[in-house]
Amino acid sequence: MFTSILSALIVSAVSLGPTTPPPPVVDAAAIDAVVRQYREQTALPGVAVAVTRGTTVVHTAGYGRTPDGDAVTEHTTMAAASVSKSFTALAVLRLVEDGRIGLDDPVRAHLPEFTMADPRAADITVRMLLDQTSGLSDTTHRSFSGPPVHTLAEAVAAMRDSTLAAAPGTRWEYHNPNFQVAARLVEVVSGLSFADHLRRHVFEPLGMADSRTADTARDLPPSAEGHLKVLGTAVALPEPPAFGNGSGGVLTSAHDLAAWLIAQNNGGRGPDGTAIATPDSITATHTPSAVSGSYGLGWFVGVTAAGAPLVDHGGDLFTSTAYQALLPGTGHGIAVLANTGMQYGDAQAIGARLVALVEGRQLPPVDDPSAVVDAVLLVLALAVLALTGRGVVRSRRWAARRPSIPWAVARLVPLALPLVLAVTVHRVVGFLYRGRDVAWLQVPYLYPTFMVALVVAALGGVAVLAARIVALVGRRRSAG
Repeated sequence: MFTSILSALIVSAVSLGPTTPPPPVVDAAAIDAVVRQYREQTALPGVAVAVTRGTTVVHTAGYGRTPDGDAVTEHTTMAAASVSKSFTALAVLRLVEDGRIGLDDPVRAHLPEFTMADPRAADITVRMLLDQTSGLSDTTHRSFSGPPVHTLAEAVAAMRDSTLAAAPGTRWEYHNPNFQVAARLVEVVSGLSFADHLRRHVFEPLGMADSRTADTARDLPPSAEGHLKVLGTAVALPEPPAFGNGSGGVLTSAHDLAAWLIAQNNGGRGPDGTAIATPDSITATHTPSAVSGSYGLGWFVGVTAAGAPLVDHGGDLFTSTAYQALLPGTGHGIAVLANTGMQYGDAQAIGARLVALVEGRQLPPVDDPSAVVDAVLLVLALAVLALTGRGVVRSRRWAARRPSIPWAVARLVPLALPLVLAVTVHRVVGFLYRGRDVAWLQVPYLYPTFMVALVVAALGGVAVLAARIVALVGRRRSAG
C-alpha cells in the first residue's frame, strides 16, 4: 500500500516537473493588441498587417486612416517600397524556369541596351543584379540626384555614362537600379510591360486584385501617400519625386500580401494551390549569395532574436514604409504596410513585434524620441531668429568697433557657413548614409525640423552678413 502511494507520488512529481511552455497564441486578437499598443504609443496614423501560417491566413486588417481620411482596411492599396524587389526577383526566376534566360547569363546577352562607361559592365550577370553584387553603386551612379527618369527604359539608358564601383561579383552593395535593370530585362525578354508581366503571372494567379505597379511617385494613389511626424503629430505630404519601378514600385494591400506570403512559404503555390513558381525558384530567392552571406535574390536571410531562421526585407519611402518576413521554422509569414516615412521605421518596428509574438518573446520597447528632438530643434530655430534680429539691429555698432575693415570682412565668413551647409546638405547626408545617393528635396523629408533650423540659420546668417557689410560700407564712406 505504502509502495503504491510512493510510486504515485513519484509519478506525480515527474509529471509536474519542468515542461516545455505551450506555444504562444497568435490569433487576430493577439495581433490586434500588438498593433493597437504600438499605435497608442506613437503618432502612426495608418497601418495594414497580414499574418499567415502555412496555407492559412491568420489575420489581415487595417488600422487608422489614410492621408485623405479614409479608413485603412485589409484592401487599402499602399506602397510596398523595396519589398517590391522580391516580386522583381520572382519575375526574373519565372523566365529562368521557362528557359528564356539563365541566372548566370550576362545581362547584355538579353538586354543589349544595358551599356555603361565601364567595360566591366559586360561581365554583369542576371544573378548579380538580383543579389546586389553587380558592382553598381550610388557612389558612381546617382539615380536620385541625377536627371529624372520616367520609365524602365529611361532608367537603363541613364546608366550609359556611369562606371562601376567594384568588379562584378566581388562586392555586395545595395543599389536600387540593379532591380530596375532586372525589371527592364523582364520587359524585353517577355515582350510585356513589367506591370503586365506581374499582373498576368503573379497578381492574378494569386488573387491579388488590389495590386499593381507604379513608375514614379506621381503614380501613387492617395491611399499610398504618407506622412511625416512633427512634434508627435502626423502631417500628410506627397512623396518627393523619384523613379522606383522594379526596385520599389509595387502597390499592394494586406489582403494581397497574405497570398504572397503563403506562396513564399508553400513552394510557390498560393492559397488555392495555384503555382506562380517552382519550389526550386523560391528556394533560390531565399538562399544568400557567397559574397554577401546575408542577401539572396531580393530577400535578406538571417536569424531572429531567438536564433530562428528569418527571411525578410524592408521597404522605405520618404512618407511610408513596408516590411515582410518569413519564419521557416514555424511557417509564419508577416507583412506590414505603414503610412509614415523611413525616418521612423514603423513598419519594421511593428514587424519585429509580431515576430516576437510568434516566438513567444517579450515585445521590444517602443522608442520614438522624434517629438523631443523636434521640440529642441524648433526652439533652436526660434533662438536663431532672435539672434538674427539682434545682429541686424546692432550691425552699425559692430562695424564701428572694428578697427580694420579687411579683418572685419574676414570675420563675416562664418556667417555664410550655414548657407553653404544648407545648399550641400544632401551630399553630407549621403556621406553619412555610407555613400547612398540623396536628392536635396529628400532631406527635408528625412529631417524636417532640422531643415527648418538649418534654413533659419542660413537666412539669418545672410541677413546679418548683409547688414554688417552695409554698415562697414557706410563707415568707410563716412570716414572718407
